[in-house]
Amino acid sequence: MLGKLSMYPLRAYVAFSGFVRGIRENEHGLSGVVVAVLLILIAVLAVVIIWGSLSGWLRELWDRIVGSADEIN
Repeated sequence: MLGKLSMYPLRAYVAFSGFVRGIRENEHGLSGVVVAVLLILIAVLAVVIIWGSLSGWLRELWDRIVGSADEIN
């Protein structure tokens, strides 16, 4: 049983290293990886820009809500 458990990390390592070696040898796959990373970076940048532009408006709206709650008490 213990022998089988110790084989799983070894199999995972061999599979992953073969995957990385395959990416290095196949230049067509590498450009797909680069495009995927760039798309993820662009999406994160867009979220940061949108959050930055909306944060002031959301803070103002929250202050109005909290101010209205203080007036009720």
